[in-house]
Amino acid sequence: MENNEAVYDVKTLGTPKTLVLGVQHLFAMFGATVLVPALTGLNVSTTLLFAGLGTLLFHLITGRKVPAFLGSSFAFLGGYAAIAPMLDGAPNTAMLPYACFGVAVAGLVYLVLAAFFKAFGAGKVMRYFPPIVTGPIIICIGLSLAGSAISNCRTNWLIALVAIIVVVACNIWGKGMVKIVPILLGVVASYLFALIIAPSARANVAAAVSSAKWFGLPVIWENTVFSIFSTNFDAGLLLTSVITIAPIALATIVEHIGDMCAISSTVGKNFVADPGLHRTLVGDGLATTLASLFGAPANTTYGENTGVLALSKVYDPKVVRLAAVFAIVLSFCPKFAALIVAMPAATMGGVSLVLYGMISAVGVRNVVENQVDFTKSRNVLIAAMILGLAVGLSYNGAIVIAIGSVSISLSGLAVAALVGIFMNAVLPGKDYEFGVNAQGDTSVNFGSRAK
Repeated sequence: MENNEAVYDVKTLGTPKTLVLGVQHLFAMFGATVLVPALTGLNVSTTLLFAGLGTLLFHLITGRKVPAFLGSSFAFLGGYAAIAPMLDGAPNTAMLPYACFGVAVAGLVYLVLAAFFKAFGAGKVMRYFPPIVTGPIIICIGLSLAGSAISNCRTNWLIALVAIIVVVACNIWGKGMVKIVPILLGVVASYLFALIIAPSARANVAAAVSSAKWFGLPVIWENTVFSIFSTNFDAGLLLTSVITIAPIALATIVEHIGDMCAISSTVGKNFVADPGLHRTLVGDGLATTLASLFGAPANTTYGENTGVLALSKVYDPKVVRLAAVFAIVLSFCPKFAALIVAMPAATMGGVSLVLYGMISAVGVRNVVENQVDFTKSRNVLIAAMILGLAVGLSYNGAIVIAIGSVSISLSGLAVAALVGIFMNAVLPGKDYEFGVNAQGDTSVNFGSRAK
């Protein structure tokens, strides 16, 4: 049911207010979106370009009905780290294209699930991906990344601590936009603090920014997956990337469904029914695949922008599309990209430590809110195997399987996801139901079905 106090058509506000609202959505997604390429070594300008293009593609596929912005996904950081870990703080340019290929395939998983949703309905499909599987996987994504955050923090704990304190303070005590963009404010505060206390940081930033141009085309060919076929092609590594990264899509798909339900509840329209989850999944998946093919991070619907919707009560999707255009325009400024790349490692470490912890906390919330019954042995065993395999293998090396001359490396996350899905499918005692009511709210019930 529509909210009579809300604005569903920005024409009633006029052009100046509409532009400001678009900028607000840009700032809401900005901090997290540019942080992903900074953590992985991907190109910042390319990331902004495909965040904008991905958002516009999503709106096109969903009939321009859903006010969602697609920014960089943190869920795939574990996959990037497994396939293309940073080398002495520098991007692993040789391996990044392989990681991007795995993410591109993960985007196609969305299309497969969308077809199942269309054919069988959400309830039947989601039975294979209940919170007892996806919750622990999300927890492990954050835990597996925590080590890299600590390594960056150790370069200067004082700078990292500033970032952590600002993020926490803004999130707890902030009001209005301050509460919506704590990550961005944490990065800015820590960055400025580093420039004040560290002469070397000032010198690095000055050198990087001064040499960059104000205008330039995004480097869409850097880290593109097409480059792996023109160099020393490694079929084993390509397959390893797919097996390692593609299963992560199972967790992000659940997050996507939650985002669509949250936006439906905020706006007062049932986007789960119209345009339908099958269309929103296709839009999200194609945006991720398109971005990854050209060396940008995976895309995902942003909860930050849902917060802006709730704050402003302006629900017209045109405002979000305007923010997407702003992101595209900003991608043509290499000087801005240089400023991001020159960010001190400790700043990234402090912010990422909070973000990685938040990823794990989302997994915990997923389990708690859905009231998973841990008095049942099947649920305890599934969670135990997922947590044990993901964390254990992350710190002790992946499983390597040799098939002829091809070696396939399975990361802890990949093994944990596959084992969790299999155990949930074969162990007796399933008590999970997934439903969507008329308002677009999800409901998950355990133990409510007749045995």
